[in-house]
Amino acid sequence: MTDRSELIYRREFKKIESKLNRYLKGKHPASLYEPSKYVLEGGGKRIRPFLVLASAKAVNGSFNSVYNAALSVELLHNFTLVHDDIMDNSDKRRGRPTLHIKYDNNTAILAGDILVTLAYESLLKDTKKNAQKVLQTFTHGIIEVCEGQSLDKEFELRSNVTLKEYKVMIYKKTAALAEMCCSIGAQIAGANKNQLKALMNFGKYLGMAFQIQDDLLDIIGEEDKFGKKIGSDLVEGKKTFLFIKALEKASGEERASLQKIIQNKGINHSEVETYKNLYKKLKVTDDAKKEIVRYTNLALKNLISLPNREGRSLLVGLANALIGRNR
Repeated sequence: MTDRSELIYRREFKKIESKLNRYLKGKHPASLYEPSKYVLEGGGKRIRPFLVLASAKAVNGSFNSVYNAALSVELLHNFTLVHDDIMDNSDKRRGRPTLHIKYDNNTAILAGDILVTLAYESLLKDTKKNAQKVLQTFTHGIIEVCEGQSLDKEFELRSNVTLKEYKVMIYKKTAALAEMCCSIGAQIAGANKNQLKALMNFGKYLGMAFQIQDDLLDIIGEEDKFGKKIGSDLVEGKKTFLFIKALEKASGEERASLQKIIQNKGINHSEVETYKNLYKKLKVTDDAKKEIVRYTNLALKNLISLPNREGRSLLVGLANALIGRNR
């Protein structure tokens, strides 16, 4: 990011944090809202609300007109994380115990449910003119996320998943939400048809790059920065971009070794380093990096026609920062 873009991001990050903290303050019963508050206090980069803000700015809208919408997508995102962690049996999120570990499954499910309900409540505050269209977009985003999560779980049980199928899954699970963030920011700000399409494409391609980067960081990231155990995708037997590419490229004993992961539905954590070295030998980490750059460039091409220079700059800066992230 440029110095100015970084300054704006940090400023808006603090505003979003403040608004999130205030949103649940004083709400009762504590048995519902304290766990919800715990989720939101877990932090994160707040990328999705920033996409709403920057997309509005890129079509000459104002941040002030979309703060509630920005808050809504972060509430929604945290709902998905809570339910994902339960389904994946994850014990750690952003370096802290996951909600169902700190409390229990029932508490976590209900906390997730209230977060998505509050997301709708917040979104409605910014959708006075075109509420039906914006709510349709928001709801469709949730449907896509649920379908993506279902495919992800389905793929764990299948012996073969193609790269094409994987990309459909990550579009639904991750990229569709980024696309939705850009779309509602643009819609509330009054974007025309071409501007809306450009921003939706930006969000979609950025989301694809982000998820493949997540797959990559799971194997090459630093645990203290990544916030969860390195190699957890392998341990859980997930069919990520790297695993599918490795299976495509491997032969002989190496292929048999990878197929054992499918047969055993994962590996022991002590084996992660072995497979990490195999990934590097097959150069699938390099393949992933190239794919991240390709999708990021596709995203950036869509910004050229947008009218507001500062908004474009914020989106460019965010895309470039995500390529270089280590967590």
